[in-house]
Amino acid sequence: MAATTRQVNVYDLIQERLKIIFGEFDNIYISFSGGKDSGVLLNLCIDYIRKHNLKTRIGVFHMDYEIQYKMTVEYIERTFKENRDILDVYRVCVPFRVTTCTSMYESYWRPWDESKKEAWVRPMPADAMTLHDFPFYDTRMWDYDFQTEFSRWFHGRQQAKRTCCLVGIRTQESYNRWRTIYRGVQELYKNYKWSTKIDDGIYNLYPLFDWKTTDIWVANGKFRWDYNRLYDLYYQAGVSLDRQRVASPFISEAIESLALYKVIDPNTWGRMIGRVNGVNFTGIYGSTQAMGRQKIRLPEGHTWKSFMEFLLSTLPERTQRKYLAKLNTSIKFWKEKGGCLSDEVIRKLKERNIPILVGEDTNYKTEKKPVRMDYLDDIDIAEFKEIPTYKRMCICILRNDHTCKYMGFSLTKEETEMKNSALKRYGNIMDAHRPEARSNP
Repeated sequence: MAATTRQVNVYDLIQERLKIIFGEFDNIYISFSGGKDSGVLLNLCIDYIRKHNLKTRIGVFHMDYEIQYKMTVEYIERTFKENRDILDVYRVCVPFRVTTCTSMYESYWRPWDESKKEAWVRPMPADAMTLHDFPFYDTRMWDYDFQTEFSRWFHGRQQAKRTCCLVGIRTQESYNRWRTIYRGVQELYKNYKWSTKIDDGIYNLYPLFDWKTTDIWVANGKFRWDYNRLYDLYYQAGVSLDRQRVASPFISEAIESLALYKVIDPNTWGRMIGRVNGVNFTGIYGSTQAMGRQKIRLPEGHTWKSFMEFLLSTLPERTQRKYLAKLNTSIKFWKEKGGCLSDEVIRKLKERNIPILVGEDTNYKTEKKPVRMDYLDDIDIAEFKEIPTYKRMCICILRNDHTCKYMGFSLTKEETEMKNSALKRYGNIMDAHRPEARSNP
């Protein structure tokens, strides 16, 4: 009888990846939010260390955003307490900038802002690390910049040869997360597609990338791991599995479920209203057309361009200027460089007699072709989000999407300059602490 081949599942695959991680990196830490994905990844690491009797500890990097569900805080506390024999906890309570989509007046808020201490939603944890613990901190720094700078700081602090940050992102969650793994522009660690080089000797690793949401919950049930009980309430409230997320409550992805705070954690909700501008309005209208959700309708007598101009006229002048700057940048980009579109989308545009100029070469690593075109008012195709339209700009404004993430924008010039400045400054700090630097006169 022929031998049967055992089918390899995602659990087996991640065990192979953990073997590589714990065998080849002398400095390991995990980015832990208290959500389902980072929770499972942390449990996998804890089990691996205990099963193999490894004489090692791992760091746990937790960015505490001040405003979190009580159940999330309780789960985080349990996890730290029950595994303190192998975990080095870095609970960060720093007033970096955090995107908010609740207000037309403010594009960001700051957790643990000392100037608003009386309005803090909850007391700062006793073991918190504050801005005074991080020499690289800058008041212009966004939360995602802090994450990157932390990896460099941690690498230098541990005097490590090779550092990795384990991140529990899965490609099923969103297109942006899929791009993190498959975009093909970053330098990898030993050609593993689930890795990204951050700096010399520093990598982000995504060993959970090919897991599905169902795999997460099967693992929690099979291995009887502790998890954030908030997800039980999400399920009871009818929130679908793919939309159950624990994140900063004011980012675009969380707006539709913001109102659940009022039901699940009313004490926190009451304090949130006075902490961040626009929370109450967003809690009421965050899942409606009023904030660009569901299927928005064009008001009678308007084109999407004229409706956009009307929406801009209702905004504070500073906010207007930011949106117009984004719009003008996008218009110029599509006219002069062009966006990369597939042959299928190009065919649909030609069928609708839309004037376009199709190029052959692009600097991006893609099989798509660069297409130059003018802004459209609207277009009815499945790939709507790939085409420059005034309707998409209207959706950004209605959603208080100040960074125009819905339009596909990345870092602004100001943000890029700030990041480069921080890298340069931190690089000088690192140089000063190298042994060879100290030995020179």
